[in-house]
Amino acid sequence: MTDRFAAPRPVPKPGILDIAPYKPGKAAAEGVVDPVKLSANENILGSSPKAREAYAEAAMKLHLYPAGRADILRAAVSEKFGLEPERLLFGCGSDEIFQLLNQTFLEPGDNMIQGAHGFAAYAIGTRACQGEVKYVPEKNFTIDVDALLEAVDERTRLIFLANPANPTGTWISADEVRRLHEGLPPSVVLVLDGAYAEFNTDPRFEDGLGMARNAHNIVVTRTFSKIHGLGALRVGWAYMPAEMAEAVDRIRLPFNVNIPAQLAAVASLADEEFAARSLALVEQWRPWLTQQISGLGLDVVPSAANFVLVGFPATPGKTAVEAEAFLASKGLLTRGVGNYGLPDHLRITIGLEEHNRAVVEGLAEFMGK
Repeated sequence: MTDRFAAPRPVPKPGILDIAPYKPGKAAAEGVVDPVKLSANENILGSSPKAREAYAEAAMKLHLYPAGRADILRAAVSEKFGLEPERLLFGCGSDEIFQLLNQTFLEPGDNMIQGAHGFAAYAIGTRACQGEVKYVPEKNFTIDVDALLEAVDERTRLIFLANPANPTGTWISADEVRRLHEGLPPSVVLVLDGAYAEFNTDPRFEDGLGMARNAHNIVVTRTFSKIHGLGALRVGWAYMPAEMAEAVDRIRLPFNVNIPAQLAAVASLADEEFAARSLALVEQWRPWLTQQISGLGLDVVPSAANFVLVGFPATPGKTAVEAEAFLASKGLLTRGVGNYGLPDHLRITIGLEEHNRAVVEGLAEFMGK
């Protein structure tokens, strides 16, 4: 082991340089002016006009520090969802909340469990705390509750479960989530990441808030980045037991959610019409994209999110990497997900009608159909 004290220059703690940096979706394509960005699951409708107005008005308050505990936003979320305000935590995106949970509960040598294709931010935070990440195989790109439970040991402290999942778009029912929770030791925190929860309207699905109300070890996280279209402002929140919220809040950096972000989020939360239009667009074009792309001989994973995951053959000339480059040359930016253990797949955000039709036409040309 390196003697960090005797080193000639500062040395990061063990494991830091082994962490692969987060890879965002591409925002540019060489030789293409103003490409269509379908690589980051952003809301293709933009954001609520009311949120934009609130953001603009906040320009007169840029000299002020925000309320450290996001009081205005706390009250709005509490009222909207019928949640106890003292059980809420707010972060610079839900990503910050994941990191805070890792910092609060993990000691070196502890472990966190997630699905094989789980969101990269979970593992980054765990490894930063010198914890072990245990990846559990999935069935048909879907979380396997039995496999998760089998992976739990005496050093397990956290399980991260995105439902619907990213980058697959798959989900498990409320009954399966309850079965998972009931099978866990009381010392293990179950984190239900609901970034895409608003896009799943299946009656068998629940967002987890009801489950968390009477549980001492469930955390539900949500974000304003997806259906609300406020990705640039980085606003996330979580609902958890009051004593857990009090503990996590002790290590939250002060003023982590800025005033424009808080005010825009409050306004967006009240704009139910914009959220309804955002959901309606996804529900209209998600099945169409699935049917059309499947008709080209490609595998489309059933999705309950605002994107589809498309599988390509490993045949030279028809691979996912080549398809991503081909679509980019047409001004259509998609997301390769090889870093999620899915080298033969592309994740494609659902866009406007003209974007979706262009994607299908581009894929048809690529596949020689």
